[in-house]
Amino acid sequence: MNILILGAGGREHVFATKIATSDLCDQLYVAPGNAGTATIAKNINLSPTDFPAIGEFCLKEQIQMVVAGPEAPLVAGIKDYFQNNASLQNIQVVGPGKKGAELEGSKDFSKRFMQRHNIPTAAYATFTKEKLEDGLTYLRSISAPYVLKADGLAGGKGVVICENLEEAEQTLVEMLRDAKFGDASAKVVIEGFLSGIELSVFVLTDGENYKVLPEAKDYKRIGEGDTGLNTGGMGAVSPVQFADKAFMDKVESKVIKPTIDGLKADSIPYEGFIFIGLMNVAGEPFVIEYNVRMGDPETQVVFPRIENDVVALFQSLKAKTLHQQDLKISDKTAATVVMVAGGYPGNYEKNKTIKGLSEVKTGTVYHAGTTLKEAEVVTAGGRVMAITGMGNELETALQNAYEGTKSICWDDIYFRKDIGRDLMALQEKN
Repeated sequence: MNILILGAGGREHVFATKIATSDLCDQLYVAPGNAGTATIAKNINLSPTDFPAIGEFCLKEQIQMVVAGPEAPLVAGIKDYFQNNASLQNIQVVGPGKKGAELEGSKDFSKRFMQRHNIPTAAYATFTKEKLEDGLTYLRSISAPYVLKADGLAGGKGVVICENLEEAEQTLVEMLRDAKFGDASAKVVIEGFLSGIELSVFVLTDGENYKVLPEAKDYKRIGEGDTGLNTGGMGAVSPVQFADKAFMDKVESKVIKPTIDGLKADSIPYEGFIFIGLMNVAGEPFVIEYNVRMGDPETQVVFPRIENDVVALFQSLKAKTLHQQDLKISDKTAATVVMVAGGYPGNYEKNKTIKGLSEVKTGTVYHAGTTLKEAEVVTAGGRVMAITGMGNELETALQNAYEGTKSICWDDIYFRKDIGRDLMALQEKN
């Protein structure tokens, strides 16, 4: 079959790498893609949210499956667009419809969903501009630190953790009155702070059945020791040793099953990924957030451990036969290190020539913010690429990833040197 992937990041390069190995895939396209996807698929200059153009392309190229990488097309309703168009409705879109995508598209919706279905999460309240004074009063009634979340999509930058009341009050005013995150902060969710260790759990579901994919831990802060500004992710590791069987059994019984059952109870059809951001609080799982797609850079460590033909897994979603698939997960550890442009997540320069890509021997290079310019690979974004190393244990996987970074260079390059170090220390302690 002919398959179209939507997106341009590292996650989409991983998808393309995996899908290209499937015997079920004849021709693979990525819209708009990057310099990495161009080596294994055909890049198409289309926006992932330009549904009429995507629909027209799918008909022209006889596309049978569309895999939505980022959240934007899902939240905007690409699945609904295809299902409501007679000429497109037989094309499978891997991802939920607009209603299911609200789990990520609206923090308030997801918190109400969790509350309704008794899924453990932090206490919260939601406020609008008109209720700003009520929000300030609420802040004064709870203890620091304070977690403020823009209700809508804010490019991964809509969550602010404030250490004191004055900072929290100022941030709430900026978000609601001054529209700090635009329309995304027309509503703001104020949450209680959860203290623990964060991890990500990934589920693939056909709406009736589900498979739990490998878990991962990512590193969001720009600085070593988890300091500085939040980013889209500076690295990731899978598996996560503190997510042992006892903990994951709790995740399944207290979070995953109630989530799938809740979607059914609310009559929300759902086919695709559910990314559950969790906090391990003294051995108990609490949901921080839902995402309705795979994470980036978590995909760079999760998918290399999946040994199945992922196209067959995707096909089973439409047929509601996911339970018949035997999910095969590698015992190996995967670690990825994200290499970024200097200045990211603030201002940074683009169009820097990247050298040494063919010299990487110990890991796999997944492109993100790259493009081709006069036959050269150049930087085109803040998070430029990730190097994933594999190994029988975490130390080897990290060594292989970091060895790969030594071969690649461009002007003003940066990456964290401490990815996985906290987990290594935890291993040594235990």
